[in-house]
Amino acid sequence: MIQRRLNGRHLVLASQSPRRQYLLKELGLDFEILDTHVKEVYPAGLTPAEIAIFLAELKAASIDESRMDEKTIIVTADTIVSLGDEILGKPSSYGEAVAMLRKLSGRRHDVITAVCLKSTSKKLVFHVLSSVYFKELSLEEIEYYIDNFQPFDKAGGYGIQEWIGYIGINKIEGSFFNVMGLPVKELYEQLLKF
Repeated sequence: MIQRRLNGRHLVLASQSPRRQYLLKELGLDFEILDTHVKEVYPAGLTPAEIAIFLAELKAASIDESRMDEKTIIVTADTIVSLGDEILGKPSSYGEAVAMLRKLSGRRHDVITAVCLKSTSKKLVFHVLSSVYFKELSLEEIEYYIDNFQPFDKAGGYGIQEWIGYIGINKIEGSFFNVMGLPVKELYEQLLKF
């Protein structure tokens, strides 16, 4: 249905994230996949929402516009995990993944995903915030999760759709899919307006 309502628009997802690709496919959309090859660096002093927005726009700006025609819509996104003022990126090592999950254990954190929609004539950026509450995690649970799921490509060092989400999440305020990496309800609504 949504594909028909987009009136023959050519959708391009500029992301190598398997979760974003899965969610867009589940929304019923046909799309092409591009990789942005953007270094995720941002200016100091930004809020978590501003960081997510900055990076989503940076990814959109990196797309070669000669690839676009008037029917193309580029979709980029960036997800930030924040624990208070601290940004938890993708863990670069086993030890860093353990440290991140120990920090999240028994606490609430925010997950912010910013999405940028860009065509040859306009650009729209929006973001969605969800709050996630972890139970107290044992070191054994943390190590089992990391050993079996290798969450090194995930902000905050975890994927909510994996084992740790099944056993470790007490409550979510906001969108589950936003925590997975793409706020599909909001994306659906914005694509129809765009």
